[in-house]
Amino acid sequence: MMQAPPIPRRLLLAAALATPSIARAQAWAPSRPIRLVVPIAAGGAMDLTARMLGERLQPILGQTIVVENRAGAGGNIGAESVVRAEKDGHTIMIAAANTLAANKFLYGTRMSFDPLRDLAPISRVSSGTILLVVNAQRPWRSFQELVAHARANPGVITMGSSGTGTTSHLAIEKLKRVLGIDITHVPYRGGGPAIQDLVAGNIDMMFDVMPALMPHVREGRFRALAVGSAGRVTYVPGVETIPSMDELAPGKGMNASVWYAVVTPTGLAPAVTQTLFDAITRVVRAPDFGARLSPLGFEAVTDESPAAFGAFWRSEETVWRELVEISGARAD
Repeated sequence: MMQAPPIPRRLLLAAALATPSIARAQAWAPSRPIRLVVPIAAGGAMDLTARMLGERLQPILGQTIVVENRAGAGGNIGAESVVRAEKDGHTIMIAAANTLAANKFLYGTRMSFDPLRDLAPISRVSSGTILLVVNAQRPWRSFQELVAHARANPGVITMGSSGTGTTSHLAIEKLKRVLGIDITHVPYRGGGPAIQDLVAGNIDMMFDVMPALMPHVREGRFRALAVGSAGRVTYVPGVETIPSMDELAPGKGMNASVWYAVVTPTGLAPAVTQTLFDAITRVVRAPDFGARLSPLGFEAVTDESPAAFGAFWRSEETVWRELVEISGARAD
């Protein structure tokens, strides 16, 4: 019998590349439910994103995804539980830039772990920015008018935030420095109480995440003056016309970024990491996932590889270190 000629290596490689990445990564498959840790309380944008992600991961990975909220210490309690988890792929976490890149500078020696050392990158899943709003009864109808009033009346304008060291707090401190203005920061224990005080007129402004603020903008209680990103926001309906930081403070390096990413304990086998990366990016790159993120004030974002996200994460540490140093903030 004549032996069939060997298949050329280039054809084998082409066939491998044509195979869906999730199939190629199935050298590992989870053997029990996967715990998806959310290091904040239920109900916010991160929690909703985690539940959307978990729902879509289940049929791909063939296991139940159990979302577990472990709030406290700016996300450190949940993150530490992941650091200490088994290194087998059955515990993952979705976390924000604050927890992954800022907390080590806010908490210092009070943190028992180093996020970049003790957590491993998988991929970002979303990115967004913050919105600067004022009580609609205040006279400032533009960002320029707000800045002019702040210069003429140092410390008189009050800005509420969801807490010391949050993105909104750190961003306003940098804005104050680069523009030479003085606005008084009023930290609250969560965004809800701050919004209530802004509605009541007890504070003047907020610089915070869009989903909580936009309903009040649409109903006329707040006036939106700026977005915190360098460029305009095109992925959230009704925000496209609001000026960006590059327009309002050109050349000042203002670009407030809020991103969520999936990480794991360090030490996973490469096949486990690749399987998780392929499954997560497959979910996030689907059009319906991005469509559901938009009302939350985010757009879907993934990285080319876990290593690419790791490089981005390291670069973000420099950004957040600068913001913390400028603000002088220290976590309680």
